[in-house]
Amino acid sequence: MNTPADYIRAYMPERPVDTSRAALVMVDMQYATGSRQGALARKLQADGSSVGDYRFNRIEQLVMPNTLRLRSHFARLQRPVLHVTIGAALPDASDAPVHMRKLFVEFRNHVGSREHEIVDELKPLPGEHVLRKTTIGAFASTGIDSLLRALGCEQLYMTGVSTNMCVETTAREAADRGYLVTLVEDACGTTHEDLHQNTMRNFQRLFGRVRSCAETLEELRT
Repeated sequence: MNTPADYIRAYMPERPVDTSRAALVMVDMQYATGSRQGALARKLQADGSSVGDYRFNRIEQLVMPNTLRLRSHFARLQRPVLHVTIGAALPDASDAPVHMRKLFVEFRNHVGSREHEIVDELKPLPGEHVLRKTTIGAFASTGIDSLLRALGCEQLYMTGVSTNMCVETTAREAADRGYLVTLVEDACGTTHEDLHQNTMRNFQRLFGRVRSCAETLEELRT
């Protein structure tokens, strides 16, 4: 991803890619907000809004196929694949932080509901890990840090939705804990293109790296 020169990037250390320490992290690819068949899409349609068109087109045309490509490659490498989900344990979302409850209740995003499920195309396979968060960032409400360290994973390749919310927050949390984080640009999506592009531009200033799916696959092969 080409961006204008930025003084702060000069302080980003070069860290070699090591596939033996890599993991793929898919964020919130659930029916609630990650599918045209989910609660968010239905609400927007009922409201007569087309604001979700960019989001769901991007998910279908880029996020989903590229995530599948990455998942297949990580399977060949025999490296861990993690699914991070968002949602409450209870239908009234009383187990979630206050600022998340209305969203979970309105979208019926709780354990056991269809909305909470990971989309069929990306259903977890045997040996893949699933962590449920109730916060925007995964490190705040799951055991992802201890799991990754137990698995020997220090380099994360991240995909999913929404780019500027759960993906970005989790990526920043990981970077602050010493992980080498790569956002796979064309395997992430959100509702507005400017939010997506600004996230990518800002993240690579000092937090981590931004790569395309093709670039990611190439560096993992070599």
